[in-house]
Parts: sequence; structure tokens; C-alpha cells
Amino acid sequence: MTDATILPLRLAKLHLPEGEGWPAGMPFPVVAHAVSHRDGVLLFDTGIGTGRPDIDEEFSPERVPLPDALAEHGISMADVTAVANCHLHLDHSGQNGLFPERPIFVQRREWAMVHEPDYTIPEWVDVPGLSYEVLDGEQEVAPGLRLIPTPGHSLGHQSLVVDTAEGTALIAGQALLTLLEWDGTADESLSGEPPADDEQHEAYVASVQRLRTLDPVRVHFVHDPEVWTKR
Repeated sequence: MTDATILPLRLAKLHLPEGEGWPAGMPFPVVAHAVSHRDGVLLFDTGIGTGRPDIDEEFSPERVPLPDALAEHGISMADVTAVANCHLHLDHSGQNGLFPERPIFVQRREWAMVHEPDYTIPEWVDVPGLSYEVLDGEQEVAPGLRLIPTPGHSLGHQSLVVDTAEGTALIAGQALLTLLEWDGTADESLSGEPPADDEQHEAYVASVQRLRTLDPVRVHFVHDPEVWTKR
């Protein structure tokens, strides 16, 4: 085990249009995570970007500037040594452009989607000067930090496995939507599981099962600030 520490960063609340798979009127949290380890800090997700009035009109984001969120934990932007995105939707990769000259880890199947219509905001992701490291599967990216493919929500989704002093911790990304989904008490409005007839349903269920087999002591989510802790 290592002494890695996971620090949640509450970057935004979005207000989703009705019919987007989230309870009407409930703000949709966007949570990134800074993982402090012996060789530096890995930032998992960068939140929603700025400069797109159409996005602001659609989602009415209430933002916390990323430098401010990091500073709450005594971390500067310069302290971040690497970035990983669970996937590249606009609320997870929107501030990648703030981190030039540092590796940004993403799965190859995810990177292939960047310029597909309506997938993400390409100008927030494919920014000149960024150093993407495109992965083909599982990879240790720092001591005690391992990215694993967890397709389902997206084809190239990945989660982060972190060895801590207390045991294995997970940043699930959007492999699951909420803590209630992890503990099996979520209704469909707080679950990200696709319908049984969806082409991604089988992959989603298999990815959740893979995460469960890791027997984590803690699970962090990117759209739920609550942390699941093993009893």
C-alpha cells in the first residue's frame, strides 16, 4: 500500500434539461479528484469549460474555478503532475487546456470519439500543446495509481484504482452515477445503468462487477459528492 490521498474537488453544479436522466430540479454535481501521491498530484477529471454561451444557456452551470478548488487543499495548478479523464464528455474534460506539458491519460477508444458529432466540445479537448497519452487498457500511471477500462457509460470509460494506507480506494468515474447505485438502493433516476436493451448495458454491468471484485474500502464518484465507505 502507499500513502496516496484522494481529495474531492466540487467544480460545478449543472441544471440539466428535463428528460436527461436526473431528477427534475435537482442540481447535477460535477466532482473532480486530486490524488496526492509520493511523486506528485494526479488530477482525475477537469470539469466543465468556459467560453461557450450555448453550453451555459443549456446547463446554467454554477462553477467553482479549478485553481480555487485545488487551493482549498493546499494544491496549486503547478503542483499537478498529470491528468486523467474518466471520459471526454464536456463536464469531465472541459479544462484540460489548463494543463500543457503534462501527461493526460485517456483510453484509445475514448480518444477516437473526440471529433464525433455531439460527443464533446473538441476545442476544450484537442488543444494545441497538450500531451495526451493514449492507453490501450489497464496501466499504472504513478506509484499505487492504476487506470482500468470500465466501458459502459462510454466506450472508452476508465476508472482509477488507488492503493492507500487503509486499502484499495476507487474513483469510479461515471462507471456508476451515485453512491446509492453502488449500494443497490438507487431508483432509476439516480442510476446510470442503461436499459436492458441498450447496446452498452452488458458492458456497463460487467464494469460495475469488475469494480466490486476489487473489494474497495472507499468509492468516490464524479456526480455524487458522497463517498461510500466499507462498513
